[in-house]
Formats: sequence, structure tokens, C-alpha cells
Amino acid sequence: KLFFDHFKNTSFIAEKDGKIVGFLIGFLSQTYPEEAYIHFVGVHPDYRNHGIGKRLYNEFFNIVKKNGRNIVRCVTSPVNKVSIAFHTKMGFEIEKNGDKEIDGVSVHTDYDGPNQDRVLFVKRLI
Repeated sequence: KLFFDHFKNTSFIAEKDGKIVGFLIGFLSQTYPEEAYIHFVGVHPDYRNHGIGKRLYNEFFNIVKKNGRNIVRCVTSPVNKVSIAFHTKMGFEIEKNGDKEIDGVSVHTDYDGPNQDRVLFVKRLI
């Protein structure tokens, strides 16, 4: 609820038959005026591969563009191959300036704290 109170204009819920089946929590960067960030996303396993994630992301992209932003960033764990594939399919590029590589993917060591390596993504909106 905290995210929807503070980021309600940039966070979305997908429902089916009154049940939450997906969500996206995002925000417009206060530091970088051209950027937005997707903080947390989830789609219920029973509803994956139904286009819910894509619809949530596209809704976020539309809001980002309406607010004059053209760069979207997000991160994932290097072991989350499904997330890496999804983001790549959605047009995100993996930032290549990591300090190590895992399975051919650039990784930023300890990005979210000790032993919390992350893959960084960026998407430029047209």
C-alpha cells in the first residue's frame, strides 16, 4: 500500500475477476529529470504468458512519456533468466559497464549490497 500511496500515478495493478494477477511499481526519478525507474514487478504464475507484464510496462511507458521522460531503468538478479529474457524482449538493453560477466551477461557486483549482484537495464523511449 505504501507504494500506491506515494507512487500512485506511476504504479499499476492488473486484475482478473476481482483478483490481483499482476502489478508494477515505478516512479519518476527526482534526481535525473529524463529518467524513470521500474522498482518492482510481479505477475501471478498462473497468469504469465498472457501479456499482463507487457501491458503493465506499456502503461508505465505511456505515463513516463507524458511526463517528458525518455529513459526507463530497472534491474534484476543475474540468476533470473526469465526476467532477463523478458526485459530484452521489451526492448531494454543490458548496461555493459558491469565489473563481471555471467553467462555472457554484464553484471554489477554487490549493486544492492553484499552478494546482491544485479543486471542493469536501460530503455530509451521514442
